[in-house]
Amino acid sequence: MAADGLTAVFLARRVMLLRLFTARLGSRDEAEDLLQEMWLKIDGLSDYPVAEPAAFLFRVAANLATDRRIASSKRAARDTAWIEHRPAADDVPDAERVLIAKDEWRIVEAALNDMPERMATALRLSRIEGKPQRAIAEALGISVSGVEKLLQRGYRKIYDQFGQSDADMGGRHRLDQEGSPDRAR
Repeated sequence: MAADGLTAVFLARRVMLLRLFTARLGSRDEAEDLLQEMWLKIDGLSDYPVAEPAAFLFRVAANLATDRRIASSKRAARDTAWIEHRPAADDVPDAERVLIAKDEWRIVEAALNDMPERMATALRLSRIEGKPQRAIAEALGISVSGVEKLLQRGYRKIYDQFGQSDADMGGRHRLDQEGSPDRAR
């Protein structure tokens, strides 16, 4: 049978094909999209004779519906995986947090540069590298209580540096502190 016969059978069985797609896909809109896709495929077969056009059309319809369901399930799995593995909104800092963190890091770096070498080394080993105080004591050749004293003085210098920085800003507060009801002014 020629393509005209295949087209005629398609048009005659259009309602049944639409029902098949709707039943297999669960969505009338998706079924209509797939019926349009099938029409385009059938239109491209004008040069090929088909012995059983109705059976051929229903086999094409079944294959298209299966392909669409597989693609849909893969898309759903991909979307689910993305939702499960994407970072939460709190995990991604906003622009304000990034700017504040950069400013604070500059203050800490300035304080570290103003410290005696041993104190700065103890702070870097403790806070940046996460070394225990005993390991720091061994690395610096001092006692653990000496490390504790260095760290306390270093923290005080950083704290004081933040106080100077706030004074340099003319008493302005960071944005995240301005609207805070529990902040004393």
